[in-house]
Amino acid sequence: MSYNNLREFIERLEREGELVRVAAEVSPVEEIAELTDRMAKQPGGGKAILFERTGTDFPVVTNLMGSERRVALALGVESLDGLTRRIDTLLHEVTTPKATLWEKLRMLPLLGEMARWMPRSRRGRGPCQEVVLRGEAARLSLLPVLKCWPEDGGRFVTLPMVHTLDPDTGVRNVGMYRMQVFDDRTTGMHWHVHKTGARHYDGYRRQGRRMPVAVALGGDPVYAYAATAPMPDNMDEYLLAGFLRRRPVKLVKCVTNDIYVPADCDFVIEGYVDPAEEKAVEGPFGDHTGFYSLEDRYPLFHVTALTRRRDAVYPATVVGIPPQEDACIAQATERIFLAPIRMALQPEIRDMTMPEAGTAHNIAVVSIDSRYAGQAVKVAQSLWGAGQMMFNKYMLVVPAATDVRDTDALARLVRNLDPLRDIVRSEGILDVLDHATATPGFGGKIALDATACGAGCGCVNPQEPATRVPADPPRGVEGVRPAADGAISGACDGQGDGGQPLLPAGYRSDLLEKWGVAVAFAAPDAGVPVPPGVKYLAVFDPAASELTAAELLWLAAANTDPRRDVRTEGAALVIDARSKRPGAGENPGRFPNVVTASEATVALVDRRWPEYGLGAFVGSPSRRYRRLLLSDGAQWR
Repeated sequence: MSYNNLREFIERLEREGELVRVAAEVSPVEEIAELTDRMAKQPGGGKAILFERTGTDFPVVTNLMGSERRVALALGVESLDGLTRRIDTLLHEVTTPKATLWEKLRMLPLLGEMARWMPRSRRGRGPCQEVVLRGEAARLSLLPVLKCWPEDGGRFVTLPMVHTLDPDTGVRNVGMYRMQVFDDRTTGMHWHVHKTGARHYDGYRRQGRRMPVAVALGGDPVYAYAATAPMPDNMDEYLLAGFLRRRPVKLVKCVTNDIYVPADCDFVIEGYVDPAEEKAVEGPFGDHTGFYSLEDRYPLFHVTALTRRRDAVYPATVVGIPPQEDACIAQATERIFLAPIRMALQPEIRDMTMPEAGTAHNIAVVSIDSRYAGQAVKVAQSLWGAGQMMFNKYMLVVPAATDVRDTDALARLVRNLDPLRDIVRSEGILDVLDHATATPGFGGKIALDATACGAGCGCVNPQEPATRVPADPPRGVEGVRPAADGAISGACDGQGDGGQPLLPAGYRSDLLEKWGVAVAFAAPDAGVPVPPGVKYLAVFDPAASELTAAELLWLAAANTDPRRDVRTEGAALVIDARSKRPGAGENPGRFPNVVTASEATVALVDRRWPEYGLGAFVGSPSRRYRRLLLSDGAQWR
């Protein structure tokens, strides 16, 4: 089903037991984000939260799509797999040759339905323009814009649907770019060089023209999803929205420019960007990577009008250390775009997933029909050149029969790889927000080819039972101690039960059994020997020693540039996931801190917890992650 407005979706979530209300007054400055973070990290993503009193005239809703169930409800399906099947069927019908007149006539109802997905413009004003404020009256301070984290540069609009027009063709693009509020009439416009909004900006700059922009908030939740989707250039995001909701998006013209926006949105912020104007310093911002993205210069957006519904609800998302809402939205993208990828790019691909630890781009697992040597290399290189998959750093390519979400099956394959033979190295475009690269937006890539299963290849059938090995080193092993310089020293010879190496003290062995990975903790730049017989060694800062396996995976993917931090030593693959001293050697010039709430905010929420009506007390995740901070402030100083 589709929704006529955001309140209708909120009511649906409440009926389904997927939303809780907070009647106590809360502050948009850090308090809402801290409550949302606690909720998002509950099993299954917790609940969506409607904050009814925010010190403004408008409630705030967060964590709307913070679970697979709520994403499915937002997109009008029972399950995301059902959406994949629907797209598969559609593409099959459209692309299959039609041999007879009857087969061609059977296509007419489908073509008619496709025509109905196209967005439609209407005359007059829509519900999003029930209240119109122009000029000085259009004040951003009227809105409950969130400041999420203590080192954020200010308040940020975090769920904006930013509408721009191609200056040459007039084709609309809808993207989602954070907007830092500088004052009542001005924000930053954080579009990266790889994004369509930035391309439109460059076009207006070349033509010496102001760039009209409209920012919509709320409405049918499918709009927000479509704005995040990796659509091809010059393909309207509202066509995708129409397909998902099974009816067209109705658009109305803005009151101060010629851009059309969904009529049922809650808020519309109209304005312009002047490419001739000097860019402004924007940030820091606690980002979806789990780290701060640091200050940089971005264009200024100037407000000319603010329109809204009379009963408007302000939607916001909170990002930070995973899991967060953005991971669930990424799951929908996996299911929606799998079929187009197979059809247009790589027909051998059977399935794909991007685990939440990879914060959307860093990690991908792809299953393929492997028929010839080097096919995994071909797939990896092709995906690294395809749309937003160009931001991927680590890819695991597995046989078609492997369930890409079954960690046990994946572990058996990884454990039996030959790191020297089965690794594929490359270089290419990375996310501008990737903090580990010395060159912003460019770095190393690695693919692991686990498809070479067969006689003599060293791989095992993923369905075969794994060999059990001890979870911890047996007693009596000669231990190691940190050396004076912070290095780990010592040695251990021999093997435990099952043929696995025995690790000296100072190494964690809990990942050895399942994944074949030994884990060590040492100060940056300190030496860490590879224990005999170990196939994979991952090295982290000492402060990370109590993190879970999933948390270590997130940290390893975020803190590394594969061309600098992944090396072979003997027969072992070594991953150096420690923090990188800024400016040293090939390290980046700046290195950010992880995103955590301030102790003052944590204590405030702890104290007020009974007032919120959220049930049993939930502690702050930030207290767990604060040990990872390298210094005060947003970056390592």
